[in-house]
Amino acid sequence: MDVMKVAREHFLNNEKNLSKYACRDCDAIRFQEEEFDIRPNYFHDIDRIIHSLSYTRYLDKTQVFSRSDNDHISKRITHVQLVSKIARTIGRALSLNEDLIEAIALGHDIGHTPLGHVGESILNEISLRELGEYFAHNIQSVRHLMIVENHGKGFNLCMQVYDGIMCHNGEMLSSKYTPVVKDEEEFFREFAESYHDIKKSNRNHPMTLEGCVVRISDIIGYIGRDIEDAIMIGKIKREDLPKEIVEVLGNTNRDIVNTIILDIIEHSMNKSYIKMSDDVYHALFALKKFNYENIYQYSVTSSELEYYKKGMNKIFDRYLKDIQNKNKDSIIYRIFLDNQCEKYLHNTSDKRMVIDFIAGMTDELFYKEIEQ
Repeated sequence: MDVMKVAREHFLNNEKNLSKYACRDCDAIRFQEEEFDIRPNYFHDIDRIIHSLSYTRYLDKTQVFSRSDNDHISKRITHVQLVSKIARTIGRALSLNEDLIEAIALGHDIGHTPLGHVGESILNEISLRELGEYFAHNIQSVRHLMIVENHGKGFNLCMQVYDGIMCHNGEMLSSKYTPVVKDEEEFFREFAESYHDIKKSNRNHPMTLEGCVVRISDIIGYIGRDIEDAIMIGKIKREDLPKEIVEVLGNTNRDIVNTIILDIIEHSMNKSYIKMSDDVYHALFALKKFNYENIYQYSVTSSELEYYKKGMNKIFDRYLKDIQNKNKDSIIYRIFLDNQCEKYLHNTSDKRMVIDFIAGMTDELFYKEIEQ
């Protein structure tokens, strides 16, 4: 008896009960062949993601509020874990592939910058000016896992995982999410086009139903939790939430999450798509609008924004000069480039290397560097 093959079969026992719309292990597409492993493909990808250096840095990256004195305010790691749990709850109820869901969910924000969406918008301005290309965190997440991580060799994750991460963007809310069939050529075309069409990077549809689950779970994971954080630090009061939204979704993160999850399960069971009822969709859309108008646009002051812009531009210029002058004492060499393989160094422009480095920074390192 080949014990390892039996062990792998045990890993795959749960696939016997998967929905006909689920993505199975045998469907997994890798760009390079690999040796036999007892772990199923998507399960193996989860391990690679959580053991990555990028995953560790989630611990000190902004979700919405930076430099808060309150230790209970969400960090990026909190959001990622909430998305994973929410998505796996929906996935288990619908008999989808939880391993694929977890891999996409845990990796979906790897490319997020320090300072959250504020940092992303500043780095996007720099990228457009210096490279003529947009910077979007979902695309950078794929780039980081496919090209930058593992000393510049990438992780060779399954295409379904990369695709779900690329197409996860929760900023674009829909009432219905339907997967789109793709091959390798289509995946790489969408990935490349995203650098030149920012709207494209937000509107690409996942190729799997599991990817669709993570996309809606991204919204569910932040919408109510951001409200709780805002209330905790006095940005809003619970009674500020509009009555018409509260009547449908509730006014706590617990109720909001539970209401949306149950609604999705009810309207997506045994379907080839993920759907919400009209009432829940419209309430969620209105809540998202409320959050933008009352929370997100006030997450930083105008003076803080100007300080961050000057700081990020300053360190971009400094690191670029350090590379051009081969200043091996610079931090960009000491903790990044000295650990990258020749392939990455040879195939990556100086400006792109600086953007990769800044995108990967924790908040703490960013503050330390801009204050020098």
